[in-house]
Amino acid sequence: MTRPLRLSPDRLFPSDPAQRDIARRLYAGVAGLPIISPHGHTDPRWFADNQPFGNATEMLLHPDHYVFRMLYSQGVSLDALGIRNPDADPRASWRLFAQNYHLFRGTPSRMWMDWVFAEAFGIDVQFEAATSDLYYDRITEKLASDAFRPRALFDRFGIEVIATTESPLDTLEHHRVIRTANESGEWSGRVITAYRPDPVVDPEFEGFYANLARFSDLSGEDAYSYAGYLAAHRNRRAFFAEMGATSTDHGHPTAATADLTRTEAEALFARVTRGDVAAADAELFRAHMLTVMAGMSLDDGLVMQIHPGAFRNHNPWLFDHYGRDKGADIPMSTDYVHALRPLLARYGNQAGLTIILFTLDETSYARELAPLAGHYPALKLGPAWWFHDSPEGMRRFRGSMTETAGFYNSVGFNDDTRAFLSIPARHDVARRIDCGFLAQLVAEHRLEEWEAAELATDLSYTLAKAAYRL
Repeated sequence: MTRPLRLSPDRLFPSDPAQRDIARRLYAGVAGLPIISPHGHTDPRWFADNQPFGNATEMLLHPDHYVFRMLYSQGVSLDALGIRNPDADPRASWRLFAQNYHLFRGTPSRMWMDWVFAEAFGIDVQFEAATSDLYYDRITEKLASDAFRPRALFDRFGIEVIATTESPLDTLEHHRVIRTANESGEWSGRVITAYRPDPVVDPEFEGFYANLARFSDLSGEDAYSYAGYLAAHRNRRAFFAEMGATSTDHGHPTAATADLTRTEAEALFARVTRGDVAAADAELFRAHMLTVMAGMSLDDGLVMQIHPGAFRNHNPWLFDHYGRDKGADIPMSTDYVHALRPLLARYGNQAGLTIILFTLDETSYARELAPLAGHYPALKLGPAWWFHDSPEGMRRFRGSMTETAGFYNSVGFNDDTRAFLSIPARHDVARRIDCGFLAQLVAEHRLEEWEAAELATDLSYTLAKAAYRL
């Protein structure tokens, strides 16, 4: 016997009846606002080519490391799921997912997936082993239709803008196609890029030395000299900005920054480009380049995002067999007060610079991040991110940050996802949680309801659009 799939209209709202009524009213004012997705990892090829997505497994399972990291933790083989295994039967992989869907009870992945199943595909029975083929067939059939092509879904979801994330070594050919479609009137969807320089900033990034050769070719500069290397960054940043970028993104292991003299920087650059780089030199170079990138952002106006605190590829066997972004990145404790001081001493007082800080270390919320953002004009706080983009994580974020930094030193919400169909679900969760948080402040007579309504709009839409200069 199949069981019904229902999404409660009151999901995630406070259980207190008075607060729930306020949350309902606040949410009604923001539920239909356009989606601003200022930082994510959707593939621009989707929107350039506008070809139908393949099947349920390719669309909903393979891009989502939240999903297969949970399955892997329970002993499910990534080969069996079809991860980097072209010989796997996608229907069999989907059945394996269905058989183990109970593992996601209580997780944000369950909420996002159930929204996709019910709202995007109109399925009204629970996802489980008995309904696996029904789901696979219905989803795959719909994905083959024009209504589920990437551009049609973009428009249907009410997305105003998506920023994808590319490295300086990317030619942005897909963004060129999208721009041509915009200019011809073929499609009005706004898809822009963001500058993620990790492959040519992190000496420990695989292929770093060879990447500098490609960096040189694309920029027309000699990236093996320090002067040419900096010129190459300026060249590629300008190209990215020309192609619509309004931000940069930096995924460093720590938040360490440094402000070296030119002589010190040149000597360090010579060491990190020799091969067999020392870990201390790699960390110092990354730290120095964060400060350099802040200076470049002050010059060219690109908003700077810093995403530190992830121990990337913690599982060496998994990395060797399946590569990056396969669910083995683990949060670490992260210092901000001392780590950011060199950068902030130089640029923190510049109101024309916007640096958005993220963290995977919740212990830093009230102790470090909120006081820093509540003081320095250049700093803003990114939303609860990766491992914490959950109802509980969002509530902890608001509760810890707001009393010191306020709402307006934050930047609303971004979904930071590769799972395209989950974007509206993730924004819906954030809007519901924020409306619940604001409802409590209204019920405690700390805000008037009209103020809460304005804040709900700001947190859902306005702050992200302003912070990312969209």
